[in-house]
Amino acid sequence: MIKNLLLLVLLFSNATLLLAQTEVEAEADTTWRRTFSAGINLNQAAFSDNWKAGGISSVAFNTHLDTRADYKSGKISWDNALQMQYGLLKNKGEEQRKSIDRLYLDSKYGYAISSDWNVFVSGNFLSQFAKGYEYDVDTDGTDRLISNFLSPGFLTFALGAEYKPNPHFSVRLSPFAPRFTFLVDDAVAENERYGVPEGKSVRMEWLAAMIQASYTRDIMTNVNLRLNYLSYINYKELSGKKIDHLFNAVLSAKVNRYINVNLMGNLIYDYDQDPGVQYNQSLGLGILYTMQGFTVQ
Repeated sequence: MIKNLLLLVLLFSNATLLLAQTEVEAEADTTWRRTFSAGINLNQAAFSDNWKAGGISSVAFNTHLDTRADYKSGKISWDNALQMQYGLLKNKGEEQRKSIDRLYLDSKYGYAISSDWNVFVSGNFLSQFAKGYEYDVDTDGTDRLISNFLSPGFLTFALGAEYKPNPHFSVRLSPFAPRFTFLVDDAVAENERYGVPEGKSVRMEWLAAMIQASYTRDIMTNVNLRLNYLSYINYKELSGKKIDHLFNAVLSAKVNRYINVNLMGNLIYDYDQDPGVQYNQSLGLGILYTMQGFTVQ
């Protein structure tokens, strides 16, 4: 745990130093609009063995990175976003466990047909970095492998129209949105299928639609709210319970230039994964490094 933490801090420090060197004090770049933020949050608690009020010594951290690079020239636009979240926790007497794990990449090419509307083609990818387990499921206390990188992994393409009345809010309507669901880890496939047919490692959904909405804004001084919603509809499975819903929210409040408090949450309803609603949430105080409008040479 300590080795992982030290490595993460070192990588984070090097990344921020490298990106700081790319920030150039020059005329504003009117074609590209770039933003970058990366942070690490730490939580720790320690109790003596005779602490009568009760408690378990623990240490946990999670890290997140959000970056955007948006291009606009005349009627043409190209928007790119990357979001990564990863965290570990260690309770006394238990093995190290994962607390959060998310990898999301989205790219959209658009052409404006009015001041508020554009037609677009896009692609997005969703998966995780490391193995995920359901803990202590068997009588002998063993853990059950239920996910891994590209198990599942989702690659979705979309063609449609986007309504974007201002820089803070947008809605994408895609009547044609084929999706590929990957299940490449055979060990995961023995326990979970994620809608992928038996004997196959890829499920292809050609006839489908997708709706995406996003909102990001400073709702007050030094407080930023970012919301993302995605709904996926397979035309062959129009039953309400078969429509997928994904929701992601991040609320960040800056204490000073580098210290911040953030609340992150993810909500998923995907009947092929589980008939119930899945969610995770994390709250932390940590270090945040941000840049906006920087130029890379």
